[in-house]
Amino acid sequence: MCYNPYKQAKSRFCEVIRLNLTSPSELKEILKRHGFSFSKSLGQNFLIDKNVLDKIVDASGACGEINALEIGPGAGTLSRELAARAKRLVAVEIDKALIPVLSETMAEFDNFTLINADIMDVDIAALVEEQFGGEPFIVAANLPYYITTPIIMSLLESGADVRSMTLMVQKEVALRMAAGVGKDYGALSVAVQYYTRPEIVCRAEPHCFMPQPKVASVAIKLDVLKEPAVKGKDTDVFFKVVKSAFGQRRKTLVNSLAGSPYIKIEKAAIISMLDEMGLRPDIRGEKLSIEQFAELSDRCAEYRAASGEE
Repeated sequence: MCYNPYKQAKSRFCEVIRLNLTSPSELKEILKRHGFSFSKSLGQNFLIDKNVLDKIVDASGACGEINALEIGPGAGTLSRELAARAKRLVAVEIDKALIPVLSETMAEFDNFTLINADIMDVDIAALVEEQFGGEPFIVAANLPYYITTPIIMSLLESGADVRSMTLMVQKEVALRMAAGVGKDYGALSVAVQYYTRPEIVCRAEPHCFMPQPKVASVAIKLDVLKEPAVKGKDTDVFFKVVKSAFGQRRKTLVNSLAGSPYIKIEKAAIISMLDEMGLRPDIRGEKLSIEQFAELSDRCAEYRAASGEE
């Protein structure tokens, strides 16, 4: 069991108790003192609900035996709770205007490091090696809606030893990540479930943030699997098949794959593959489980190899 230094931290980090960033008035005062203005282009919505905050931190598994990476710390609301529990916390913040704010709100934590950069420009593996010595780490973040998926996939494909990601995202995105075969199921569902086991933590209504977003949010935890959920012959072909299958959802799977520039397999061959799998030719991508996508991608890989299309 992980050692939790939170109670012991009360005496060392006495300001943890007194500084309350979930208080709108206190948060506004700090931001005003540093002349900070919210940026719509960066999708800044700071969490101000203590109950939701506690659920995120508890779900994250932050403790004294593991490092934590936070993306977009904002004013430090989540950062303070993570730093009080984690072995070490590294936060990556793109907005230079928040640097002086975080310098104040995180001043008492000697296990905190702030990096002013765009996470999409950061070499995750190199950062982890430099900051954590290559040790395992968890991720926690209140992600801007406009770049949620690229950030998640960048982390999953980084090769770094990330154990879990506890993320606040737009409700619809969270539901897609956790969806089984059916309406909400899509390329994101398959990609996330290929690498992780998703679990909804809690919902956060617009009033839980400052300023209030126009949509509800959901905190979701992605426990990273030691091995991919399915084993295929060619990971590249697997994701090309998935991308093609959901490229145009109104099309049947046969037509989606036959018209895909990524697969380049004749329609008759695709129909034959589906028939061998016991699937109807008019089936759509959202009806295939991740295991069926793996089998189909293996058949596509074999076909491409036999046709000299590798």
